[in-house]
Amino acid sequence: MRTFVFKAYASRRNRKLHRQIDIAASIWNHCIALHKRYFRLFGKHLNQFQLMKHITKLKKMPRYSFWSEVGSQSIQDVVQRIEKGYQLFFKCAKDWKAGRTSSRKVRPPTF
Repeated sequence: MRTFVFKAYASRRNRKLHRQIDIAASIWNHCIALHKRYFRLFGKHLNQFQLMKHITKLKKMPRYSFWSEVGSQSIQDVVQRIEKGYQLFFKCAKDWKAGRTSSRKVRPPTF
C-alpha cells in the first residue's frame, strides 16, 4: 500500500477545505458528547444508524444548518469511525471482564 502526505497551507484557496474540516470536527465532538450522555442516562450504546438519523435531523435546524456544507458521505464516515472505536472499546472491556487480557489498552473515542 502506498500513501501520500500533503500539507494544506493556509491560503484563500483552502478556506472551504478548512471550514469543512472544522465542521467535521464539530460533528465528531457532538457525536461523542451525545454518546456519553446517552450511555449515562440509559446505560445503552447508540448505534451508527441512530446517530446518522439524529445528525440528519440536526442539519435541518437553523442552528446547525452550516453542517450541510459537508457532504453526507463525510458525515457517514465520521459516524462510522466513532462506531468502530466504540465497538473496539466495548469488545476489549468485555474481554477484560471475562479475564482475558489484551496486549492493547483501548479507550473510547475522545473529543
